[in-house]
Amino acid sequence: MAIDAGSVAVVAIYCVLMIAIGVWASRKVKTASDYIVAGRSLGFWVFTLLMFASVCSGMSLLGVPGLGFALGWSTIWEQLFVPLSISFCIIFFGVKLFQVSKKTGYMTVQDYLAHRYQSAKAVRSVSSLAGIVVSVIYLAGQYTAISIVLTLLFGIPHWLALLIGAIVVIIYTVIGGLYAIAITGVVQAAMMVVGVLIMAPIVISFAGGVEAINLAMGAVHPNLLMPWTADAAHGFSGQYLISMAIFLMIGLACAPHVINNVIAVKDVRYFKWAPFVCFALYAVMMILLKVTGFAGFSLVGNGLVTLPDVANAKDYIFLLGVQGAIPSTLVFALFGVIVLAATMSTTDRLMLTIGTMFSWDIYKNILKPEAPDHEVLRVSRIAVFASGILTVLLVLNPPNILAFLIWMGIGTMLATFAVPLLAGLYWRRATREGAIASMAVGLIGALVFAVMSRYIAPLPMHFSFYALLCSIAAMIIVSLLTRPTPEDVLDMTNTGFYFFEKKTEKSVIENE
Repeated sequence: MAIDAGSVAVVAIYCVLMIAIGVWASRKVKTASDYIVAGRSLGFWVFTLLMFASVCSGMSLLGVPGLGFALGWSTIWEQLFVPLSISFCIIFFGVKLFQVSKKTGYMTVQDYLAHRYQSAKAVRSVSSLAGIVVSVIYLAGQYTAISIVLTLLFGIPHWLALLIGAIVVIIYTVIGGLYAIAITGVVQAAMMVVGVLIMAPIVISFAGGVEAINLAMGAVHPNLLMPWTADAAHGFSGQYLISMAIFLMIGLACAPHVINNVIAVKDVRYFKWAPFVCFALYAVMMILLKVTGFAGFSLVGNGLVTLPDVANAKDYIFLLGVQGAIPSTLVFALFGVIVLAATMSTTDRLMLTIGTMFSWDIYKNILKPEAPDHEVLRVSRIAVFASGILTVLLVLNPPNILAFLIWMGIGTMLATFAVPLLAGLYWRRATREGAIASMAVGLIGALVFAVMSRYIAPLPMHFSFYALLCSIAAMIIVSLLTRPTPEDVLDMTNTGFYFFEKKTEKSVIENE
């Protein structure tokens, strides 16, 4: 396949722009706080679009259509659950964590967990290591998406596509930290929204419209048109959709690369409208993307596009639909850049999260508490670089469908972090021992049930649901059997069934 010079130029311009933003942002990075939480200076639109970009990923523009092409209308529920995850994160985690971090100076969610559960090392170590593991799994899915775009654009080998994508993201993330990620996120989010709003209707029209698409789906199998079905080969069951609602909405909300954003915002008032803006933008985009996946039945059935001979062929359907609808190498390159923007917008945040958990939570707070700020900053950059390269090595053999790799990461996040976070914020009886047991049981349970579902026998619900139940049981049983957390710590961390800090006589005096 001959490489088109115009396509190379378009992709190169985009990559140079991202790196230039990183170079510009690096001038603002003077301390570890600047690098990790952007000096807690994110304004409304930067924060809102950063949240949007952190969730909108290669899964959104490739995996969502690919899953729709694989299993039909029963996957449409995903398009409500995922946008709701941003709203859930901001409302149930963000409001409280922001208020507490403003008083205490938290840099990461692990800072909160260590403080709330009075565990400088144990809880921080378990949560950091678990966070690194699940973030690497999720990051692997993003690199796979980058490869899909570059291999289709340039016909280059999978390993080379991975390397090119990794180099670009590593450069601007290493040098600019969250400042670079936030600003590139604004650019990438704008590109994604505009690109999908323009290209998705074109692909749907090219496939013959919604009616023709439904006819093509029904011709393959009538269960593909059902909102849920017991036929696992052609859709999701009602049971599975219940577990999907939980693991997508709550699991993604407590993902380290998403929840850490709420600590970097400038003003708590932003949490009032950000959930609605993010949900509206993302829901419209996701529904359009899902229908382009359904269009694959018509596109492929009528010979309008031909799937590549690769394991994850269905993930290519939106790209191939654009290529077929507008046979222009320049337009296709422009759209390829939009998909790259979606993928890189999550990849960079994941890499920074992994680097931060290692440098701040493990290196600074456990291994070398006396480490000066500049040393922590250097270690963080090294960790970001290492996470990028190591993850490339893990995804040299891509999965059959991108969605299932991403869901593996989200499900593990749910089982590991949801219970300690929610219990820590809202249940005053949750203890340090309960948190450690909950995270450990959740992480191990997720891996065990994932293996069972994949290699032994399919489970009726997503594997993370069973691991979540184990995590809840561990938290409740162990917490009730161990000593309660001191009341002053619970008050300092705003623990209880309320969102805003309760006005005590002490807090009123302090504020005055």
